[in-house]
Amino acid sequence: MSSAISPAPCIHRIMIMHKAQQRRRPPFFDPQKKSPNGKAFIDSHLSTTWRKALGSLPLPSTPMANSEDSRRQPVHLLLVPLPAQGHLIPLLDLACHLSNRFAAAGAALSLTVLVTPANLPLLDSFFSAVPSARPLALPLPAHPSLPAGVEHVRDLPAQISTATLVRALSLLSPDVLRWARSHPHPPSAILSDFFLGWTNRLAADLAVPRLVFYSSGAFAVSIVDHVWQRMPRREDGDGPAALTVLCDLPSSPVFPFDHLPGVWRRFRAGDPDWEVMREGFLANATGSWGAAINTFDALEGPFLAHLKRAYPRVWAVGPISPAGPAVGRGGRSSIPVEEVAAWLDACPPRSVVYACFGSQYTPTEKQGRALAAALEWSGARFVWAAGGDGAVVPEGFEGRVAGRGLVVRGWAPQVQILNHGAVGAFVTHCGWNSVLEAAAAGVTLLAWPMGADQFVNARLLVEELGVAVRVGEGVEGTPEPDDLARVMVEAVAEGAWPEMRVRATELGRAAAEAVAEGGSSYRALEQMAKELSEAAYVEMK
Repeated sequence: MSSAISPAPCIHRIMIMHKAQQRRRPPFFDPQKKSPNGKAFIDSHLSTTWRKALGSLPLPSTPMANSEDSRRQPVHLLLVPLPAQGHLIPLLDLACHLSNRFAAAGAALSLTVLVTPANLPLLDSFFSAVPSARPLALPLPAHPSLPAGVEHVRDLPAQISTATLVRALSLLSPDVLRWARSHPHPPSAILSDFFLGWTNRLAADLAVPRLVFYSSGAFAVSIVDHVWQRMPRREDGDGPAALTVLCDLPSSPVFPFDHLPGVWRRFRAGDPDWEVMREGFLANATGSWGAAINTFDALEGPFLAHLKRAYPRVWAVGPISPAGPAVGRGGRSSIPVEEVAAWLDACPPRSVVYACFGSQYTPTEKQGRALAAALEWSGARFVWAAGGDGAVVPEGFEGRVAGRGLVVRGWAPQVQILNHGAVGAFVTHCGWNSVLEAAAAGVTLLAWPMGADQFVNARLLVEELGVAVRVGEGVEGTPEPDDLARVMVEAVAEGAWPEMRVRATELGRAAAEAVAEGGSSYRALEQMAKELSEAAYVEMK
């Protein structure tokens, strides 16, 4: 489209196209229609046409703060989170920051969160902090493999995959469509988790943009997109250490096959649940209007540049900070945050090892014993976030380490712990939220990845950024306790690892600069809000 064409005719043209598509949409998007090969028919024509039209449109130059239509009718964003703490919390935080950015510009953002009843209490603090947000609580449709009442990833039985829950969530589409089409101000865009690529079809049915939110980093996103599109195979006779070259990515990284993202390695062709997952991941890269990623330029610049060649829009908006009080965000803790802070206050600077394997992963007995023994034998001060009921903590352990160690059961105040000057090292599973929180705090890491995207994150930390030391790999790579204890002692020794500590401190400074006014992530969030407002303006015109 020529840049010489004035905005008004372009807007008129896009709405004529939109109305014509609306007239033919009911038969065209019949959810029961089948393609010749028997798979569910998922047509991307409307979403692709809409995306291309918006992407090439010379949008109005009127800022959202000065748009009469924007003031009269706020942008309405439908949030569709994956019910898992590591996905849900950063998405809600991003929505809160977006709402604040709209308000600062003199505009309004209305938020609706799709949620099932069992997960509604998890959103209480969000709704308290964001008055413009409302829940859309819909019962989770029945699934033959999903036990009744299971609506959160952490509650899935060991033999049930996340793909099963994702497919059950996808069955909410007809109810969401009915709600949206009867709403006096239906959603003008959808922002959904990257596990929920089925929302691309939902957005197409509503003729609105779909923005994908990545709670993982740009390196991991690049690899996830690559493996779903290329489907590399482990050849017959290859063992778990067989190497896979990701030739399309910057520097062509090489990984053992078993270190590629777990959500892809568990794929089972022909399984209805996994086919929904596969189609969704493919739709993320090929059909989304834009991608918001919880990372920042100084952390993953080359991989962000790679993704910007694949997605129409990429906003690196991290590290996404807690939009409200961080205390109690993940549930109850066995030790109040004030007591943890007081205990750390009594410790010398950089003398404490913090150990945590995240909110979703439960260490095996072997891993728990190895970590406990290393903490005990090291003689170092420590805080161990043992999660859940702390079942991995050996009997009598707390008595033997009394005075120099804390064991926190339940939810640990991780952000506050990592930002305390007494903490010198972090034993981590390398989940992305933990990586970002450690990066923002400028803390060195002892990397022990377990699964998911964690091997990818560990490589970024150890080999690309030089702010971590690898101490273990999954269950098979559980370190010997005396080896782990030795590394712990080194990590908190005065004057140890000077170059690594400098790099970690510089990374923390870069993280702070990214989200400060004028920083790369600050500007990206502002651009995201502006483009959302403009897209809604185009639709209203």
